Amino acid sequence: MKRAGIARRDLLLAAAALPLALSPARAAELPAAHNLKEELAAALARREPLVVMVSLEGCAFCKIARNNYLAPMHQQDGLHVAQVDMRSRTRVLDFQGKAVTHDDLVRQWKIRIAPTVLFFGRGGAEVAERLVGGYIPDFYGAYLDQRLAQARASLR
Repeated sequence: MKRAGIARRDLLLAAAALPLALSPARAAELPAAHNLKEELAAALARREPLVVMVSLEGCAFCKIARNNYLAPMHQQDGLHVAQVDMRSRTRVLDFQGKAVTHDDLVRQWKIRIAPTVLFFGRGGAEVAERLVGGYIPDFYGAYLDQRLAQARASLR
């Protein structure tokens, strides 16, 4: 009897992870940050925050956050999302128009864990609590929705 309970629990846990396992094999794309000042202006013109995902190449949690949450929201809902890559020497213009690298931004923002999702409003100020780490996949969407609601409310 006890053994059946454990097996059932394991089955339920496996079923909860099934949507992630069945997600498309190809990597979903997010636009790389190029000009944060312009990207923020475009988001604010729609009364939306600019969402920035800090990612790390090879990070499994980053792939889940990108493929299952942020890329679909970007592609289907038009959410303004830009990706900044840890350790990348790719150049980007920051919120003041200064040329820096993606890695410079990561250090300026004091980010040490990937993925980290940030929510920016007027003047490049963070307008919601950062979403740090991978979290349990069942709750990641709820945490993301909560932060987006907080960011949107701060823009009103």
